[in-house]
Order: sequence, then C-alpha cells, then structure tokens
Amino acid sequence: MPLSAPTPRPNARNIATLAGHRDAVYALAGRPGSDRIFSSGADGLVVAWNAAEPAQDGELLARVDNSVYALCELPARGLLALGQNFQGVQVLDLQDKKLVHATALPPVAIFDLVYSESRQRLYCALADGTLAVLRGSDFRLENLLRLSDKSLRSLALSEARHELAVGSSDHLVRVLDLDSLAVKTTLREATNSVFTVAFSPDGHSLLAAGRDAHLRRYATADYALADEVIAHMYTINNLSFSTDGRYLGTCSLDKSIKLWDADSLALLRVLDRARAAGHGTSVNKLVWPGSQQRLVSCSDDRSLAVWQVFE
Repeated sequence: MPLSAPTPRPNARNIATLAGHRDAVYALAGRPGSDRIFSSGADGLVVAWNAAEPAQDGELLARVDNSVYALCELPARGLLALGQNFQGVQVLDLQDKKLVHATALPPVAIFDLVYSESRQRLYCALADGTLAVLRGSDFRLENLLRLSDKSLRSLALSEARHELAVGSSDHLVRVLDLDSLAVKTTLREATNSVFTVAFSPDGHSLLAAGRDAHLRRYATADYALADEVIAHMYTINNLSFSTDGRYLGTCSLDKSIKLWDADSLALLRVLDRARAAGHGTSVNKLVWPGSQQRLVSCSDDRSLAVWQVFE
C-alpha cells in the first residue's frame, strides 16, 4: 500500500495585530467560508473583525458587565451567542447589533458554547459541573445536567456521530449521546484539567488537551488512545483544525502557538515572540476563518494576531 505524502512544513507570518480590547481576550468565534471573526474577554466588549482585511478597525457589537469566556456564531440565523460569566447566555442579532434573547443560568462562569443545527440546541459548559441545554427556537433553558463536581471546561460536537464530548476539571473527557445526553464512554488518561476537545474533520478522531500539556488523540471507533504527545511546556488552552483539515493548531500558557500535521501529529512550526513576532503572554484561543489559510489567535496581552499560513 503506498504511503500518503507527508504534509509540507508550512511557514506562517504575523500579518496583523488587532488591538482595541482593554483586557485579556479569552473568546474567539470564526468559521470556514466567512472572514468575519468575533472576540471578547475580560473587558466584556464583543467585537467583530475582518480577517481578510485586518487593517480595518473592529466593530463594537456589544458591551456586557462581566467577562466572557465563550462565543458561538449561529450563521444560518445571523446570531451570536455569548456566555456572560455569572449572568447567563445572551444572544445578539448581528445585523441589528441588538440583544434578542437573554437566558439566566446558575451564577457561575460559562467556559464553552456549541450549537447543534440538527438538534436546534445550544450546549453550555458551566463552572459548577453542569451542562446547560437551551432550545434554539427561543433559547429557553431545557435541561440542566450535572456531570461533575468540577468545572466543565470544553465542548466538541459531532453531528455525524450524534455525540458531544465534554472536557472537565476532574481530568475526564465524557462522550455523551447527543439526544439522551447519556454518557457513552469516559476517557481517563489526562492527569489534570481538560481545557480543549475537538473532533477531527473526518470524525475518526477525538483530540483532547489541557493543563498537563499533553495532546491526546483517541480513535472514535472504540475511543482507544491512539497517540499522546508532550506538546507544550505549560497548559494547552485550545486546539483547532485548519479549514482544509491538514493542520492542527494548538496554543498555550507558554505563550506559543504550534502547528502540527493533523494526520501524523508531527510538529511543523512554532509561532512565538522570539521566532515569529508572536504573543507575549498566554495564547488563549485559535480559529481558522475564511478560505485564505489564515489563523487568528487571541491572548492575555489584549490583542488578536492574524497569521498567514503558506507553504
């Protein structure tokens, strides 16, 4: 059987710094096919940017009282959901820049949000160990499911597999049935909080990472551990696949972004301040918007960076 060609080692250049936030930036939302990205963080500002035209100023969409850790765009409906810590979920109409829904939740931090188009449900990971489920029609609370006595930190959705993966501060990853919310399997290899989970674009793998700085890949056929890499010096805050599925990006408390071959998990490139004019403090989130192979990162240094990835 012929071997697949290795992924070429990419280059990446920091082509723009997006400034305007007044405090650490924790949340990003962006998607393939759209150059528009959204950011928020400790200052409660919700800002829209154009990754294709990064010289343009950001557009202030909203200002909320508390910090924001999670954003989720609902593109089919022109909405943006945000988790306002200790308040609940608020939903903005992106065209009118108006608040159209507000749902109170337990007064704790909201660490992640994902939306299922097929189920028309918004899933919210809460700091008290609860998974909140909101109806997409009116964003009313439908279910509060206590999964852990520790924080739920990250969510990943597989519509094709009808599964929701939940990473938490009890060191576990739980894979739930998307309809019943029953726990199908529990992954126990992490030795500290799991801050980020993601299904591969082909659905064959689930990746998880967090405070122990290891990147783990599980085969979704049986959820056996397939690979484990010591990926960063400190906590891995987020991981994200490129639009074409060839690259995996990770970002860390160690102030770096790393690009990996999505198939082999071979390290391809390190983006930090010394080597690539990167961030000077913790890098918190990554998104790959649009179709120009651009990566956007955000950091405790109050900025976003736009990276052009090329071969």
